[in-house]
Amino acid sequence: MSLSGRLAELGIALPPVPRPVAAYVPAVRAGNLVFSSGQLPFVDGALAVTGRVGSAVTEAEATDAARTAALNALAAVAAVAGGIDAVERVVKMTVFVASTDDFHAQPAVANGASQLIGELFGDDGAHARSAVGVAALPLDAPIEVELVVALHQ
Repeated sequence: MSLSGRLAELGIALPPVPRPVAAYVPAVRAGNLVFSSGQLPFVDGALAVTGRVGSAVTEAEATDAARTAALNALAAVAAVAGGIDAVERVVKMTVFVASTDDFHAQPAVANGASQLIGELFGDDGAHARSAVGVAALPLDAPIEVELVVALHQ
């Protein structure tokens, strides 16, 4: 099944590509790879949630935000790849989690993004990943997700 078909089957629509908040582009293609910029959990132009995980944001809210940010990253990838069906597999994901010093479940939060990729891509969604705790992210976002994907040749 195509990725666009799988998205439809799951009732998921790729959102419009969020506008960059600084001097960069949402994604860049280099050969058969596409690198997304860090994508925040924007929904209809606004952050779905703000604050640090472990204080203002719960682990469950952050996990949902990671899923949203991953969808935004996929939208950015699709925009430069010529559509989502051009994507062969997800190679690498980096998830940044703005969290308090005593919050240590960044990998669990990142699973919100990884599980979405698994639902969509199946075996081709098995990816390398880093889940990184940081003090702050742009616009007080709790999550930022980057993707590297390989395109069909």
